Amino acid sequence: MDSNNNLTMKKIFVSALVALCGFTASYAQEASFLSNNHCLYRISQESQNQKCLLLPVQEDAEMANIKVIANNKQVKAFNVKLAKDHVDYFVPLYMDEFAGLKGLALDIHVNGDYSKEGLNALTCWKEMKFSDAFDMKNREQYRPDYHHTPAYGWMNDPNGMFYKDGVWHLCYQFNPYGSQWENLSWGHSTSTDLINWKAEPTALEPDALGMMFSGCCVVDKNNTAGFGKDAIVALYTTAGARQTQSLAYSTDGGKTFTKYADNPIITSNVPDFRDPHVFWNAEAGFWNMILAAGQQMSIYSSKDLKEWKHESDFGAEYGNHGGVWECPDLMKMNVKGTNKDKWMLICNINPGGPFGGSATQYFIGQFDGHKFTCEDEPSETKWMDYGKDHYATVTFDNAPDGRRCAIAWMSNWQYANQVPTKQFRSANSIVRDLGLFEYKGETYCSITPAKEMLAARGARVSQPTEACEIVVTVKGDAQITLRNAKGERVVMTYDDEEETFDMDRRRSGNSSFSDAFPVATSSPTYGKVRQLRIFVDRCSVEAFDGDGKMCMTNLVFPSTPYDKIIVKGKAKAAIYKIKTQN
Repeated sequence: MDSNNNLTMKKIFVSALVALCGFTASYAQEASFLSNNHCLYRISQESQNQKCLLLPVQEDAEMANIKVIANNKQVKAFNVKLAKDHVDYFVPLYMDEFAGLKGLALDIHVNGDYSKEGLNALTCWKEMKFSDAFDMKNREQYRPDYHHTPAYGWMNDPNGMFYKDGVWHLCYQFNPYGSQWENLSWGHSTSTDLINWKAEPTALEPDALGMMFSGCCVVDKNNTAGFGKDAIVALYTTAGARQTQSLAYSTDGGKTFTKYADNPIITSNVPDFRDPHVFWNAEAGFWNMILAAGQQMSIYSSKDLKEWKHESDFGAEYGNHGGVWECPDLMKMNVKGTNKDKWMLICNINPGGPFGGSATQYFIGQFDGHKFTCEDEPSETKWMDYGKDHYATVTFDNAPDGRRCAIAWMSNWQYANQVPTKQFRSANSIVRDLGLFEYKGETYCSITPAKEMLAARGARVSQPTEACEIVVTVKGDAQITLRNAKGERVVMTYDDEEETFDMDRRRSGNSSFSDAFPVATSSPTYGKVRQLRIFVDRCSVEAFDGDGKMCMTNLVFPSTPYDKIIVKGKAKAAIYKIKTQN
């Protein structure tokens, strides 16, 4: 295409190549170039019978805005960075979404000016291909073995989490069309053991009200909403021109969701108004919602999950306000070793974390269904995890045996879009069991690895593997170093007198993607540590005090796995493989 647009409307034929990884494929497609940045890519009826169209992605390319057209009407819209001069990976556009539709085409606007090289010169046109499958086999160095990751694409906050009929359901902020933040939907995975996860179809996709931001799911055991006994009700933020709260429901156990016809159900003029978390308050006899509203939390009540009453606000003068408050949670728990029950309010904040960027703070107090009263001093900040990569912590609804099971996004907004993975980006922490304990007259949150992690403990080995648990018995000062043959290392230090635990990842491996990544993190231990449980999984190190009084989560990107351990001081280590179905 020259500067005079002489090739406007010129038609070329793009032949689909042999599909990725041996999958067979496809038919010639007609691309009509309408301007310097506009193309109409027609899909034949024959190609529509294929499983998916593989879209080539280049992460440093300009964004392309794609509208899926059928019968001259828009049926879908999304954004993807179509490859300009090379392909980093492919993402699928599944054809079953458009079953029965005629005249299918992609209306593609590529951002940027291509008047010199010609839009038709972009690599993407010859690399687009139809396939009878999408290969999701892991070929990446840093994809974890036993931590949840998306099958492909971008992931951030966990949301919509619940337990029902022996199955754990985990939804998450998901971009199906690239591994950077965009097109936010609710991805969906399930597990029976919190170790092995199965990718499920996307639960919620953007609509006219906006992208699908974070929220929650509850099991409506008593049919308060009228969708049926044990219906799964999702409450979530729709992020369009304004952030509003919406509702969807599932009557098949969470496999599929129907959006409520009268969405949105809650509106506000507050710019950052999002991430509803809902729970049944048995003492009060109604549902409560806690919702992030700017730099405070708003509390609501409802009898039917549809009509909500604003009860109160909390937080304007409490805790850390270095960034936006997000992803709240509120729960009642017993204080270990006492007959006292207290409430804990979780507040995720970005930026403002103790070592920069994202982090999870919490508050202890009482709640009567209408107002949360904090017992902490307003100036005090309690951090749930003192690592660099622990954010958006929320709990599963309806967890068995009264457990409070939480999971976090294992990353940091300072560099989440730049970490050195390709087809997927981001992992979740291992699931943690939450509780409360007292130390020197104050109440703190206890965090221990979910009990399912003990069942996953496999054979004992002599040296670390890329996916293992290290159990360290401690009797005083100790230093534990993980390293590889290239000298890359993670150094963990426990100071018995000072009651602190440090983790230094400044020489852990690749950190070139962000100046904010090389860091040493430090945590109080709220008493003596006598056992450390350290979980290593390709790109992460999570350290827990055996009694739950300390937790630290950090990403690492070593060029080769850490295969040596050096223990100094009054400590002894035992190393166990982690059993998975992979």
